Amino acid sequence: MEDEQVKLGSRFWLPLIGLIVGIGIAGLVLFLIFGRVWYTWGVLGALVFLFACVLLFAWIVDRRDRRRRANIEY
Repeated sequence: MEDEQVKLGSRFWLPLIGLIVGIGIAGLVLFLIFGRVWYTWGVLGALVFLFACVLLFAWIVDRRDRRRRANIEY
């Protein structure tokens, strides 16, 4: 039995590289924002800001999920 080698072309690698670069840029931006908040408001202010951002994200996801479930009849 021969070893079959999977060949992945540019249709796989280019989007993967783009995704990795995008995640890196997004992470850099988030670290810059959080670092500025930490520098400006201190540790406690940075934690309050972080929790506020997490709560805002959870609220947005919850509202989207409620809207999606409103169309489902049980």
